Amino acid sequence: MRRWYYLLLLAFANACFAAPNSSNMDEMERILAERGLIAHLQDVRHDMADRTTELVSTAMGFIGVPYRRGGTSAETGFDCSGFVRAIYEQAKGLALPRVAKEQAAATEVIDKKDLRPGDLVFFNTMRRAFSHVGIYLGDGKFIHAPRTGASVRVEDMRVSYWQSRFNGARRVADEQAADEIAAFARQK
Repeated sequence: MRRWYYLLLLAFANACFAAPNSSNMDEMERILAERGLIAHLQDVRHDMADRTTELVSTAMGFIGVPYRRGGTSAETGFDCSGFVRAIYEQAKGLALPRVAKEQAAATEVIDKKDLRPGDLVFFNTMRRAFSHVGIYLGDGKFIHAPRTGASVRVEDMRVSYWQSRFNGARRVADEQAADEIAAFARQK
């Protein structure tokens, strides 16, 4: 429960810093300042941005790796969920579940309009929900391991094929950021 409190606090702080004219900014800033969390939250936000950049850069480094059903490495090839899992493990040290449907279940539901680079995008490509997954890059683009005979590549979610099969967006909770905020708050 406490972890969710700190994630919520981070989200409110993020909203306040992103929208300086927000009516809630003064109150939230006062609360954060009283607890000595403003500077720490800014550090966490910068750290999260750096890790997102690292995640996207890592994913882009695998363009051209061939698709292989059940594949989990660049040496043998990737399937969609194996690719996503490998990228998150390498770039963020997070072990996601192995299967796309389980990755969807283990991550936070977000609205499509709230997508940020590094978020997961899911598609129904096999007549079942969450049968395909990729990593959102921004500007309507995502990177994924598409199918047999193809390789890891970037595609546009706005083309009709992907648009008609879009199943939902998810965000991988940054447990480390939540833990850092909780640890810092306990020290105060």
